[in-house]
Amino acid sequence: MKQPTRRGLLRTAAGGAAALGFWCDETLEAWQGRVNTNSIPSDLKITDLRVAVVAGAPMTCPIIRIDTNQGVYGLGEVRDGASKNYALMLKSRLLGENPCSIDKVFRKIKQFGGHARQGGGVCGVEMALWDIAGKVYSVPAYQMLGGKFRDKVRCYADTTQSQDPREFAHRLKERIDKNGFTYLKMDLGVGLVERQSGTVSRPLGTSSRDFGMVQHLFTGMELTDKGVGAMADYVGQVRDVIGMEVPLAADHFGHIGVNSCIRLAKALERYNMAWLEDMIPWQYPDLLKKITDAVDIPILTGEDIYLKEDFIRLARMGAVDMVHPDLATSGGLLETKKIGDACMELGVPMAMHFAGTPVSFMANVHCAAATENFVALEHHSVEVPWWEDLVQGHKPLFEKGFAKVPDAPGLGVTLNDEVMKQHLHKDHPGYFEPTPEWNTYQGNDRLWS
Repeated sequence: MKQPTRRGLLRTAAGGAAALGFWCDETLEAWQGRVNTNSIPSDLKITDLRVAVVAGAPMTCPIIRIDTNQGVYGLGEVRDGASKNYALMLKSRLLGENPCSIDKVFRKIKQFGGHARQGGGVCGVEMALWDIAGKVYSVPAYQMLGGKFRDKVRCYADTTQSQDPREFAHRLKERIDKNGFTYLKMDLGVGLVERQSGTVSRPLGTSSRDFGMVQHLFTGMELTDKGVGAMADYVGQVRDVIGMEVPLAADHFGHIGVNSCIRLAKALERYNMAWLEDMIPWQYPDLLKKITDAVDIPILTGEDIYLKEDFIRLARMGAVDMVHPDLATSGGLLETKKIGDACMELGVPMAMHFAGTPVSFMANVHCAAATENFVALEHHSVEVPWWEDLVQGHKPLFEKGFAKVPDAPGLGVTLNDEVMKQHLHKDHPGYFEPTPEWNTYQGNDRLWS
């Protein structure tokens, strides 16, 4: 007996609809063309992990590529400034795994991540798994996260600082007029005023630059009333130029204590700041809550927090008004969506920190599109002329203050090899070279007895 063909089965199932033209040959060919017949998801296996390190985008960013036994590969990115070894050390634990089992693989490797840059390897791998799964199933990453709440993602920009507030204000104004940004952020550090006599008290002979590895609370540096007034006046002159309508956030306050943070924040209330970011390290939730309770400006933190639990703890105890995960630190796309969803239940909005290449940018765009309480995503590379040229496909990545959410499978971009090779880090000149030295698994990873 002759076996029925797929086309015959479809025609039979269509029944009378075929007679009406719904299943004509052209329609059948188009329908079958959307099926990825080159991959069998249940048989996919990870076969390799390689790295290429880009410099100046604007930071140093390791890009990872995960290969499979069926020719489908995925791209991910280790967080800016982090070692590529954070990803390579995971290779032996990934080989042979099905990349479409994203949650399973993530739970296997998440113990090897940590706060700040140490989470970069796990997050980069997680991005690459979504890229593979999307390509295999021919859907964009946001669709696998549950669908999108928006077709375009609002971006905000940091801006090069200046001691002259009027000059800096015009740089911000250009962000609106030239780049179309509808949300702005500025650096507002103690360095703006510390050279003025009487603005800061601190151990004699020191400056803010001497305290790089000392947490804010332990430097003995405090703002005086004159210093608070000078920093507030700086913001006032900025607002005179850009107006009060556009949201304006502030970051990088420097190594000042909790009481100085409260006094400065109170002085900034009249300027309707969008948020004050990382006034002190996030690891001191009770002190963050002290600041949050004392002022009427949103207090925000999160770019260095790994995994959802600490975000939820901060939101639940009222220590922050907003959260600010960096997807390349927080755990990747799904974990960051979980952070947003959990914080939304507690009435806390989510902005997203980002500094990296278009690979990580697109991972952020998909996650932002799929998370309801999302506010704005950072774009740190507006002035890097070759930034978008690193990838092919969905273009432009950013236009008039927004990133359009792509409908291409996975993350929606592929690398432009020629441009990538032009911007490799001088200390890491290899381009996705073999990494067999990371193939062998050694250790006992189990966390329980």
